[in-house]
Amino acid sequence: MSSLSGIYSAVFVTVPNSDVAKNLAHGMVKNKIAACVNIIPQITSVYEWENKINEDNELLLMIKTRTETVDNLTQYVIDNHPYTNCEVISLPIQNGSEKYLNWIGGIVPSLKKNTK
Repeated sequence: MSSLSGIYSAVFVTVPNSDVAKNLAHGMVKNKIAACVNIIPQITSVYEWENKINEDNELLLMIKTRTETVDNLTQYVIDNHPYTNCEVISLPIQNGSEKYLNWIGGIVPSLKKNTK
């Protein structure tokens, strides 16, 4: 396991259309709460909502960030997403390209204050 295990996370958010996807993605990167957002088109979501089975065409955002930033990122999505109950789930990145993971850390600043 990498010494960077768990420091970074991948966050997943579903959105109804490309405009919402791009607005959220640009906002997260601009505000330095995400290093990169992949917009994955043409997914079909099947889910229960208000006692009814629904099937919707959506897009999926795959967001790379610091684990410590996930709460801020989640709040940003909630504040800027058109859904009443939007999906925001995260998984810690346990391993990967050290150079790429360090790049994420260089883009998204740590929330921990320097104690020196």
